[in-house]
Amino acid sequence: MTHHHAPDPGHGHHHAHPGHAPRHGEHGHDGHHDHGDDAAHAELLELEARTFTPALEEALERAVTAHGPADPRHVVDLGSGPGVGTLALARRFPAARVTAVDLSPRMLERVLAGAREAGLAERVRAVRADLDAALPDLGPLDVVWASSSLHHVAGPDALLARLGEAVVPGGLLIVVESDGMPRFLPFDAGVGRPGLEDRCREVAAKAGWNAYPDWSGAMERAGFGPVERWTVTAEGAPGAEAAGYARLVLERVRGALEDQLAPDDLEALERLLSPGDPAFLGGRQDVVPRSVRTVWAARRN
Repeated sequence: MTHHHAPDPGHGHHHAHPGHAPRHGEHGHDGHHDHGDDAAHAELLELEARTFTPALEEALERAVTAHGPADPRHVVDLGSGPGVGTLALARRFPAARVTAVDLSPRMLERVLAGAREAGLAERVRAVRADLDAALPDLGPLDVVWASSSLHHVAGPDALLARLGEAVVPGGLLIVVESDGMPRFLPFDAGVGRPGLEDRCREVAAKAGWNAYPDWSGAMERAGFGPVERWTVTAEGAPGAEAAGYARLVLERVRGALEDQLAPDDLEALERLLSPGDPAFLGGRQDVVPRSVRTVWAARRN
């Protein structure tokens, strides 16, 4: 349900997951660009999804309660990544078949493996597709969930128009975007100058990470509406998983923005990422993942 899958997990035409510099034709959890299928990226997406799934499940519940349908038969996770969101959709709609759509074969393998482990294999299928090329013929759709994926599409208006044709009247489209790099640390993290994450977020935003428009108008032009838009504040629990997630994100930030961050901020990041350092993320008790997501939901007219 994350999906992007994050940190890009959240997209704008050319946006990237935290720490991954955007390049045309590249994508992962968000469904159509290929990040190289590296294991670390898949791990990052899974950690992000598990961390913020409760907030996204809350957003899904609000959208379905307000807009229906109550008993969909076919639900699609558009840009599924490793499939944490796909399985959440399958649990929420126990009578529906759920289709995960992504470009990455490795991500789709993870979707199917997770479905088998969860006893959901009979209802979950995986479809490989490049959303920049075309929306595959999936049959009639009752609910489409697109988390941190739409902004990665080169032609989002065209994709939304195709969804307007594929979603049945009264069906539901839900789009979710992340407000940028997640936060993990206090304003004064005890290393370097206070406000390290704020400065990292500013540099990432200037680089186009998580850039996206207000999707309301494009959704309405595609035949969905009226569009409801709201924000969800997601917060994970501190612990080893939170520290691992923070490490993966900040490693990517350091690698992708190395030439744009101030030297003392790079030094602070290095300390946070160094196991022998007292500031190391893995030894801290104050690492709390936080993210703000914007949600758009509308029925097919």
